Amino acid sequence: MDNRVRNLKTVDSCAKFRKNALRLGESDLAQQAQVRAIEIRAELYGCQTMAEKLSLEAVYAYEAILTKKDGKTTRASRTWQMIKRHGIIEAVERAVNRESVTQGYTALAEMGLEKYAFEAVILKYPELFSIDAVKKSEERMNIWLRT
Repeated sequence: MDNRVRNLKTVDSCAKFRKNALRLGESDLAQQAQVRAIEIRAELYGCQTMAEKLSLEAVYAYEAILTKKDGKTTRASRTWQMIKRHGIIEAVERAVNRESVTQGYTALAEMGLEKYAFEAVILKYPELFSIDAVKKSEERMNIWLRT
């Protein structure tokens, strides 16, 4: 990450930097500013572990995609309800263990943010999740990486 982006401290400063980078045709810097804003949001949430932080980054990345698609601020309401009800790690587990594949990965991959998929978080910290969640994550990531 560029040092100018790494030194950004607020979501607003990231948004301004991103806007200016896009205006100047610096799409790589704009992407980095978007990623930095996601990191800042997760840091502000007050996570206890790195797995929780990465899981929240996944939610914030998905919200960034929804916001861009809808043209207005859009929250991942159902995901936040699940986090509130079950906690961050359990919410990720439940989301991945659904029979239907979430729409999140496709949207994340289209914006170059596939590292924020819940499945990627599970594979990074398999000891925190069930064997079923790890297996589904492996299967999905293998399919996605082949396409």
